[in-house]
Parts: sequence; structure tokens; C-alpha cells
Amino acid sequence: MSNEDISKLNKPNQEMAWNEPGGSGNGSGNKDPWGNKNKNQDGPPDLDEVFKKLNDKVTSLFGGKGGGRSGGRGSAAGGGKGLSFVAVILLVLWVLSGIYIIDEGREGVVLRFGAFDRITEPGPHWYPRFIETVEIVDVEQVRSINIGATSFESLMLTKDENIVDIQFAVQYKVGNSKDYIFNVRDPDTTLRQVTETAMREVVGKNNMDFVIKDGRVQVATSTKDLMTEILDSYKTGLVVTNVNMQNAQPPEQVQHAFSDAVKAREDKVRLENEAEAYFNDIIPKARGKAARMEQEAAAYRDQIIAKANGETERFLKVLTEYKRAPIVTRERLYLEAMESVLGNSNKVMVDVKKGNNLMYLPLDRLQSRQGSSLSVQDLEELKQSLPSTTNSNNTSRTRDNLRGREGR
Repeated sequence: MSNEDISKLNKPNQEMAWNEPGGSGNGSGNKDPWGNKNKNQDGPPDLDEVFKKLNDKVTSLFGGKGGGRSGGRGSAAGGGKGLSFVAVILLVLWVLSGIYIIDEGREGVVLRFGAFDRITEPGPHWYPRFIETVEIVDVEQVRSINIGATSFESLMLTKDENIVDIQFAVQYKVGNSKDYIFNVRDPDTTLRQVTETAMREVVGKNNMDFVIKDGRVQVATSTKDLMTEILDSYKTGLVVTNVNMQNAQPPEQVQHAFSDAVKAREDKVRLENEAEAYFNDIIPKARGKAARMEQEAAAYRDQIIAKANGETERFLKVLTEYKRAPIVTRERLYLEAMESVLGNSNKVMVDVKKGNNLMYLPLDRLQSRQGSSLSVQDLEELKQSLPSTTNSNNTSRTRDNLRGREGR
């Protein structure tokens, strides 16, 4: 090392550090960044001086006057009171900022450093701000969503491989505030997806006619049960209150043909109802008529049997009398038979002179007359129509027939 280097090392450094006291080497003065010009100061700046300046500024805000270091202990005491006053005000503001009120039908979910802590009921409450936060959830509001607004949502496949266009509405509300906030990122979107999934599953297990006509209520009920099961497994905190199927019909492209089929089915049902009504009307009448005919037949049977029994008894009585007096009884029977025959027929009495012969009578002309009596003109015509001569052989033959009949 040369002599020049050694002299440089022994030469005092004229460029001193900012916090190094002295600083007279280059004549620039003290370069203390704290602004202290006291050359005899050794070490960092006085903290009391810093707090004093801060106190003066706060005091000036409230209408006070700041003082320098010449104030002594009195100034320091005033600065301490001002800081305490500010601290109290900040504390009061912090306490008041933590007061909150939960309205009726809502719940407050309190989070401490982002983690669940408790659930608060309706009423006034307090929480330490910046330490805890509160999420207010409406648990009484009934919310609703509509499924089927777009063709992608509404078209569903049935069990018999047909497509139906379905629109339905779902009503729900929050059942568990904690699960509603923590378990699912977007509960409403999740509910919409669960609703569509459940409806497609239920529709896929049933035929088209059942979904469109008779099974609407059952489809809605099954969808609600399946949705409840899925939402409970996800722990979404949502409760389904009602599922209402608003519309269910075939796609627009085949709706005309389906309408014709529906009309034909309705006509079939109408005709079946009319046939059943006719059946219910005619069958009782037929049964009544059959019962009446059976009763009439039974009465006729009893009548015929009674009449036959009476005829039998009468014949037996006549037979007894015939055995006692055959001639008298035979004559009486003959007279009764002639009385019965002639009593029910028209009779014409003709007075024929000079003879007692059986003559021809025009019975067809007699039957055409009204009444049983004949006028004088009719009698004259009848006489003229009779033959003027008589046949003795016919007369004798007739008499023999009558005698033979009486002998029998």
C-alpha cells in the first residue's frame, strides 16, 4: 500500500451518514431526515416530539391551539387527554357500527373471520365489526321459478318414446340459512337444475297419455318428492313447497294429429256413455216386462188349471146324472149345446108356406147386414132368392140326418 492510500484512510470522511452527528466535514450541515438541527443530538428523534405534533394537529381540528416544546409538562398532559378523547370517540363509533336489527321472517348468519359462528333471530343484535360479519337471509319469502320457457327445457321424452311439451312452476323457500350460504355456490341455479332433472326422470317413467291427461297431479307430486330428496342430499337449505304443472301437450309439429286422436277418443267415450245410458234405461224396462209376462203366464196357468179342474168336476157330475137318466140327460145336453151355439150367432126366421123343407140361406148377405133384425125389403129379397120347388129326396135325407143325430 502506498503512502497516498494510507493518507486517504487517515483523512476524515467528509460525506457523513444522515443520522451521524457532527457533519462539519463538507460544510453542508446536519442531514438528519427527522429535521433535527441539534448538533449535540445523538440517536433517533424524540418520540414525544412526534406525538406532540400529532396531538397539536388533532387539537387544532377541535378548535385548540398547538404548542411547542416550551410548553413543558402542561402541553404533554394536554396532548394525552386529546388522544384519550379521540380514542373514546373511535371506540364509540366502532361499538355503534356493530349494532344491527333482524326483521321478522329473516335470520342472521354470523361469520367470525369468515367461519360460521351462530344464527341470530329477529330483533336487535350486536357484533364486533372487522372481526365478525352478518349475512341476512329471508326465510319466509316464497320464491318461484318457471321451467319450460324455452324449447330445450320444455321438450321431454316419455316412457313410450313420445315427446311432450311441458311447462311447470316451482315454489320454494329457504329452510336452513347456514346450508343456504355455505354448502352451494348458487342455490337458485342449483334448484333450477334439480327441478329439470327430477321432472325429466318422472316423465321418462310414464306414458304420454298419462302425463298429458290423467296423471298431471301424480307427476307433479312425484317430481316434488324427488326434488326434496335431491336437495336434502345436497344440503342446499331449500324447501320445495309446491310444484304445479301449467301445461302439457304434444309438440307443435304433431299437435294437429294428436288433436284428431283426442277427438276420436272423446267420441269413443261419449258413445260408450250413451250406450251405457241406453243400457241402464232399456234393461230395467225389459226386466220389468219379463217379470210382468211371467206373472201373466203364471196367472194364465192357474186360470187354465182351475178351469180344467172345474170342467172335470162338471163332467163327472154330468156323468153321474147321465148314468141315472140317460135320455133326459142327453136331451138336456143337446138343448144346452144348441143354446150355446145359437146364442152367439145371428138367426133369421123365414116363414115358408106349403112346406117344411130345408132351404138355402145366403149367409154371406145376412152377415153383411148391421144388426140382428131384417127389414121388410130384406125379407122380400130373401123370399125371391129361395127356390120355388123343393126336392123331396133332399128333405127326407135331411130328416134322416137329424134323427140319426138325435139317436147318437
